[in-house]
Amino acid sequence: MAQHVGIDLADVEEVRASVVAQGERYLARVFTDSERRHSDGRIERLAAQFAAKEATMKALRCEDRLPWRSIEVATDATGTASLALHGPAARVARERGVGELVLSLTRTSWHAAAVVVAR
Repeated sequence: MAQHVGIDLADVEEVRASVVAQGERYLARVFTDSERRHSDGRIERLAAQFAAKEATMKALRCEDRLPWRSIEVATDATGTASLALHGPAARVARERGVGELVLSLTRTSWHAAAVVVAR
């Protein structure tokens, strides 16, 4: 079984600038309702979710960008993050024989990073 790794580093200030410049349009295009609720308005959490989406596309070896909301960062009651794929992202994963995605996130006030292993 092949494994692929995707990694991304997001700049918190770039995400903040997108939110300021585009507001609701940006938030609705990139993040699911659940992700927005979980972020509780904290830009560094949104940046981590953004990094996770980018890392997922890299792990899936996507040549074309997937719709942002087709990759969702889910967080359980303990705060553990995982990935849920919908629509086009789920289809790409099936086509590539990916049965599991493992996510690791980290963030500071300035940066957010995500690593995704597809297996």
